[in-house]
Amino acid sequence: MHAAAAARAGIEDAGLLRDRALVAGAWIAGTGTLAVTDPATGEEIGTIAALSGEQSGEAVAAADRAFADWAGRLPQERSAILRRWFELMTEAREDLARIMVLEQGKPLSEARGEIDYAASFVEFYAEEAKRPNIEGVTSHLPDAEVELWLEPAGVAALVTPWNFPSAMLTRKAAAALAAGCPVLAHPRPRRPSRRSRSACSRSARGSPRACSTSSPARRPRSSRPGPPTRGCARSRSPVRPRSGGSFTGSRPRR
Repeated sequence: MHAAAAARAGIEDAGLLRDRALVAGAWIAGTGTLAVTDPATGEEIGTIAALSGEQSGEAVAAADRAFADWAGRLPQERSAILRRWFELMTEAREDLARIMVLEQGKPLSEARGEIDYAASFVEFYAEEAKRPNIEGVTSHLPDAEVELWLEPAGVAALVTPWNFPSAMLTRKAAAALAAGCPVLAHPRPRRPSRRSRSACSRSARGSPRACSTSSPARRPRSSRPGPPTRGCARSRSPVRPRSGGSFTGSRPRR
């Protein structure tokens, strides 16, 4: 975000104003940039990195590499990292809300409410992370016992919408991380939810690199018909990790 826009909005912590993508625990530049505008005025208030297909592929590979380490952590350790994320969001509540007003257009009171709402998901799953309990199931056979074990499935690919950029990210990411799944998140490019990503990055010290990965990307230019790819470069990564996905938003009609 441009310094002048941040100053006018009363944002104090410049460390929250990231214009790069979080990949493998590091903030990287893309092959280009995407403009972030104030929806009330149309003014450009900043830019974010636009990742190429190759960079998006590396984000996938980095999250996949983190899987074994993150899934093997003790539940209490994952809980502590999530708890720290919650604390950082709470400490930065006012700045995070003011960034949301600029990027997304909500009134300040509603933005504060969303930051509280977003942080509550992280707090909830920080506690749930401690309880990966085994469930007993009644068997249909005599002299038999059935147990249900819950295990991490792999990388969680998350697509979040423009209207709840923080809450939808934390609702998805905190649940996946608590369960032992690394995260590959794709926020709405022009409402990039940089606030939650920055707080997550700060809380992730001691966690495996790429435990949380964020990859806004440029829409590829192609005349070929196919599924909509707005704001997301197609990855040519050969990695096909065990994974799941969560999509909140809408797609244009064909």
